[in-house]
Amino acid sequence: MTDAATTLPGWTHTYSGKVRDLYLPEGETIETADRMLVVASDRVSAFDHVLDPGIPGKGALLTALSLWWFDQLAGADGGLPIANHLVPGATPPAAVADRAMIVKALDMQPIECVVRGYLTGSGWAEYQASGTVCGIALPDGLENGDRLPEPIFTPAYKAPLGEHDENISFAQAVELVGADRAAQLRDASLEIYRRAAATAEAKGLILADTKFEFGLDDAGVLTLADEVLTSDSSRYWDAEAWRTGTTPAERMASFDKQIVRDWLAAAWNKQGTPPALPAEIVARTADKYRELLDLLTA
Repeated sequence: MTDAATTLPGWTHTYSGKVRDLYLPEGETIETADRMLVVASDRVSAFDHVLDPGIPGKGALLTALSLWWFDQLAGADGGLPIANHLVPGATPPAAVADRAMIVKALDMQPIECVVRGYLTGSGWAEYQASGTVCGIALPDGLENGDRLPEPIFTPAYKAPLGEHDENISFAQAVELVGADRAAQLRDASLEIYRRAAATAEAKGLILADTKFEFGLDDAGVLTLADEVLTSDSSRYWDAEAWRTGTTPAERMASFDKQIVRDWLAAAWNKQGTPPALPAEIVARTADKYRELLDLLTA
């Protein structure tokens, strides 16, 4: 795995995911800690595999974008504040300050909350086969990249590292977390998507789809966690290209890791170890991540 965890005084490295490294205060355990340090690495993943090499500067770009979106959703965009996991006033260690967040320990929900406003990716593949996305029936005649009549909530079960996340129906989400919690997750996800999509549209961008993670704080408040609306967790397209393009590739000019996905899908049969990313793919991806941050936050 590229970009190994950093040794940080006062913190103990506890876990590494596909992209992020988790630290606890020294002497604390996952059961006792009330805060955690989350460090975004330069690792990049696709098709549930961590790839080599990483994308230089990616961790800092993801963190900057997440922090900007947390601020927008806390009310800077004019909407009602949405609770997030940041510990107010807490400063990460200097060695990782540009790519780290100190966050509250939460009871994380076992569902990835995916919202799709446009038909693409795995949703397009399912639609071609059955006319549905995650079991939700859609109108006939849609094409790859089309805007959906309304954004849809399509949850996924969060699989352990190395295993595939599984798209599930809303009914299955209810089985996992109960009817009230599933409805709360759905409604919060759709509200955040609508607000973020409006913000992106004002900057000449389309937020095609995204995924959120939520946890419960000690008071039982549903809290937005992990990363939010980044190039890793979302698909962003150029709005003008979408309006004028005639093919899916032209319409879906992306500002995310779709460059990596497309190259890997063409170069690898998903058997064994993925091939190393070419330098040109790494450079193009880094440029797109940086361009998205600049466009949104300008």
